[in-house]
Amino acid sequence: MDCVFCRIVSGDLPSRKVVEDGQVVAFHDLNPQAPVHVLVIPRRHLPSLAAASDDDGPVLGAMLLCARRVAEQLGLVEGGYRVVLNNGRAAGQMIDHIHLHVLGGRPLDWPPG
Repeated sequence: MDCVFCRIVSGDLPSRKVVEDGQVVAFHDLNPQAPVHVLVIPRRHLPSLAAASDDDGPVLGAMLLCARRVAEQLGLVEGGYRVVLNNGRAAGQMIDHIHLHVLGGRPLDWPPG
């Protein structure tokens, strides 16, 4: 298993988990780009949004609902937060395991890139 996120899910690599359930795991990013930067991943390996099928709808929804729970738990709701999903290298996806970034804790500029 060479996917770093699959290794986090399995417990082979440590992480600072925020939320986890039967479908998803959320943990603090090792290279935060904001005061709060949490990654939300599905437990099952799914390389990207482009690789998702209609059957993946429930896990994609679970990822978004987990992002909301992360924001609530870490006190981001009142000040606002951003949820980002990069798809492919040109968009900034560096790990081939679909993941959401939950960013907050400071004003976030637009456009982001």
